[in-house]
Amino acid sequence: MQIINLIIVMKSHVILLILVFMGISSFAQQNKKILVPKNFLIEIIADNIGSARHLTVAPNGDIYVKLNDLKDGKGIVKLQKNGATYTQYYFGNYEGTGICIQGNYLYASSNEAVYKYQFDKQWNIMNPNHPDTIIEKLVSEGQHESKSLVVNNQNEVYVNIGAYSNACQEQDRTPQSKGFFPCPILEKAGGIWKFSSQALHQSYPEGDRWATGLRNVVGLDWNYQTNSLFVTQHGMDQLADNYPQYYSKIKSANTPAECLYDTKLGTNAGWPYSYYDYELKKIMLAPAYGGDGIKEYQGVAQEPVMAFPAHLAPNGLLFYTGNLFPEKYKNGAFIAFHGSWNRSPEPQAGFFVVFVPFKDSKPTLKDSWEIFADGFAEVKNPKSPNLAKHRPCGLAQDIEGNLYISDDKMGTIYKVSYRHP
Repeated sequence: MQIINLIIVMKSHVILLILVFMGISSFAQQNKKILVPKNFLIEIIADNIGSARHLTVAPNGDIYVKLNDLKDGKGIVKLQKNGATYTQYYFGNYEGTGICIQGNYLYASSNEAVYKYQFDKQWNIMNPNHPDTIIEKLVSEGQHESKSLVVNNQNEVYVNIGAYSNACQEQDRTPQSKGFFPCPILEKAGGIWKFSSQALHQSYPEGDRWATGLRNVVGLDWNYQTNSLFVTQHGMDQLADNYPQYYSKIKSANTPAECLYDTKLGTNAGWPYSYYDYELKKIMLAPAYGGDGIKEYQGVAQEPVMAFPAHLAPNGLLFYTGNLFPEKYKNGAFIAFHGSWNRSPEPQAGFFVVFVPFKDSKPTLKDSWEIFADGFAEVKNPKSPNLAKHRPCGLAQDIEGNLYISDDKMGTIYKVSYRHP
């Protein structure tokens, strides 16, 4: 009997090796290292696919993942669903973060442009090597380059153009350096721009600046309950390093907040002139513009819908519209936090997915959020993000209501399902 069992195990390993060689991920395996609420199941459905940023799911169950760095010269991975396995196909010769499906099209972004691919009736991309260029020549200056995007059902494309600066100082990230006024970066970056999904070769002249004063938005999603665009902003860094007379290391580790905003045409979130203090719950004057950690900002800056602890890097945002999860999750927001690098001397934090319950199109309480999935780092309180094994980045859901999470550190894709008790 032992010999027979050994032969079966050996055969299963051989089959697994063949599947991996063919580019097929193994059967989904429960991941017991990630903690999720009772009756939820989290499984690994693909691994080592590359630097997986945002992802999206087609109606037939195929998953498309954008890679931040090229793998074998390609920047998009198609995980084609074949029962319990996924066959991997790579295409697209550009790196980047943004990807989504709207109607019969797949949209994906590089750090300077947005492309569109058409699906056929079987949800296969008709011409993967020759997408249409719908937006081009966007600012990309080596800092906050990712062009995260969302396309709504009104044929509108919303693109983040991150500020190529920390705080719009005359000398970026330099102690005591003053801020430019007005900040010239806001002319073509530091906000969200709106374009048409129907036109080709658009750039700034054809677009509209939807929202400004946003240092860097990586997570964004259209909320059909409010008919508005929600975004998560990364707050500025290094307050104590650059202005130690006003901020202690501990204070700098805990502010500015990472903020969730409900944006509409003309929204101004205040960057670089202001920031939101997580502890004081106030909009403060930025130190590069005369702030001292005490002065409140007197200009125009929108209050966030919700504030989170500093430097956790909210990289993915998804409003859950499925029916699989319990009722409390319906129309609420999932946010994937990539994890911090600049909370020293405090431990680095984040590396989890949180849930924000919504009711009547707004959070149930101003500070009502909960950790939904935790343990991705596999290291408790890492001193450096390099010590974290996995870093959550993108979020997506399928037509059945399952949730998907990407990890751009090890290229792992997770599926979260729910088993009704």
